[in-house]
Amino acid sequence: MQGYPHGDGVNREMRGGKRMTKQELLAHCLDAYGTSPDYPFEGDFETAVLRHGDNRKWYAIVMRIPRRKFGLPDDEGVDVVNLKLPTELINSFGAADGVYPAYHMNKLHWVSVLLPDASADVIELLVNASFIVTKSHRVKNRNAR
Repeated sequence: MQGYPHGDGVNREMRGGKRMTKQELLAHCLDAYGTSPDYPFEGDFETAVLRHGDNRKWYAIVMRIPRRKFGLPDDEGVDVVNLKLPTELINSFGAADGVYPAYHMNKLHWVSVLLPDASADVIELLVNASFIVTKSHRVKNRNAR
């Protein structure tokens, strides 16, 4: 899929099968990566950040955002996960997959995935890609003994 077509906001078919809730996403990240969410924004216990333990880089942020922010025709709040992707994946998904240009992040590197609109398979694939692209890439010192 080229670019990010916004579509009309109507999910005509449940593409890709099972969906993932916010709680299931957080459980998946704990199970797969050993990371629990933190809530770094004072007074906001709904927005969850998932980060690496070693470098503290974010690989995901889970928020509740109105659908209208994604060009969709209503103000219903929806659980969204923002993920950082390698540049070669950025244009590989679109609205039909529940994936949009990132809300409130650099759109060249981040996407927003609307949890109710994306399959669990797509979510897991993109979370894994984000986890990999944000992890520490330590280069061994060849002269170290």
